[in-house]
Amino acid sequence: MVAIENKVQRYDSYKDSGVEWLGEIPEHWQLGRLGSILNPVSSKNHPNETLLSITREKGVIVRDIENEDSNHNFIPDDLTGYKLLKKGQFGMNKMKAWQGSYGVSSYTGIVSPAYYTFEFTKEIEPRFFHIAIRSKMYVSFFGKASDGVRIGQWDLSKDRMKRIPLAVPPLPEQTAIAEFLDDKTTKIDDAIGIKQQQINLLKERKQILIHKAVTRGLDDSVTLKDSGVEWIGEIPEHWKVKRFRYIFQLGKGLTITKENLKEEGVFCVNYGEIHSKYGFEVDTNIQQLKCVDDDYLESNTNALIKEGDFVFADTSEDIEGSGNFTYLKSKDEIFAGYHTVVAKPKFKINSRFFAYVFESQSFRNQIRTKVKGVKVYSVTQSILKEPNVWYPSIQEQREIVDFLDIGTRKIETAIGLKEQEIEKLKEYKGSLINGVVTGKVRVC
Repeated sequence: MVAIENKVQRYDSYKDSGVEWLGEIPEHWQLGRLGSILNPVSSKNHPNETLLSITREKGVIVRDIENEDSNHNFIPDDLTGYKLLKKGQFGMNKMKAWQGSYGVSSYTGIVSPAYYTFEFTKEIEPRFFHIAIRSKMYVSFFGKASDGVRIGQWDLSKDRMKRIPLAVPPLPEQTAIAEFLDDKTTKIDDAIGIKQQQINLLKERKQILIHKAVTRGLDDSVTLKDSGVEWIGEIPEHWKVKRFRYIFQLGKGLTITKENLKEEGVFCVNYGEIHSKYGFEVDTNIQQLKCVDDDYLESNTNALIKEGDFVFADTSEDIEGSGNFTYLKSKDEIFAGYHTVVAKPKFKINSRFFAYVFESQSFRNQIRTKVKGVKVYSVTQSILKEPNVWYPSIQEQREIVDFLDIGTRKIETAIGLKEQEIEKLKEYKGSLINGVVTGKVRVC
């Protein structure tokens, strides 16, 4: 924020807004309250209008009723109770207002009867209001005006919402600010989009590197043979192909819930850790795992995993990407927890080599053709038994792992740098918007 203020012009004079979070605002700006700017409206019985949704990321959008992945809420057959939201009006998901799920609509349509809909009572530039009210500065006000016990479903108090302040410049200045921020944020979003494309290309390069190494090996002159499996293709003639069940003994993790987890006892890797923390291996982060009581040791030995054992999540949101399995790279014994499938090698293998195989599209495509689901896919023991797995000697497994560790590390470093650049652009965008809509930065 300081860097931005140093580069742009400030207004000639300021006054205390009387609101701690806003601080000073330009002398000629007014401090309004949402209650004096917005008037609640509720027009129903328009079932044939376009169905709209209100999201945190984009505000008001047209709902894609054909795309099951984007529809998580039930849509009733009778839409007469839905509220009409006209173009230029303000709509809000009151249960998620604290996240920023609101905005000025660019469409005329209908929204859930649980949503709030408003019209403007004062002359105001809708684009300015939309940008300002969705800035991080103002989203925090809605958090303060919301109550609730369950995370993600906090209910907005309409009375407290009415008291939320808004710094309002003269109308011509609102238009100029909206045009300035439209231009700047579009350029920032374009830059973010380019960097995201670069990340996607790097991820593709990583997949190609892994695929080539784990299906062809490192010797380009080696004689190949047909693996007999459509998704695998040709492999070196001395490699073996076996079904998963002939390489691994499958079992279930503990049948527990989150309430069974403790701060002390036997470490336990659960569904959440597999998807969010560990990727290939559980090792250095083992101390961050929750635990279960020692009592489980006597009757649940099949759920104990040892060094080199794999744990798969029994459900996955990303069959084609990585992140639905891990293996133990540690001498410690730990439990596989809830919603997991255990895979214990039946003979000596290099688990990291097999982890690279499991991340490859050749393996994942075999899983993908068997699973069922729309948004969340069930990966059962019976499904895991069937895929074909291919592998060379243990020595060649080690050589391929060494090669891939070096190659993928370079790519992951490049991806990490791009992700950092994206975060900096997002931070700059947020700071710029906050500064401009609160008058800390002058643009006209």
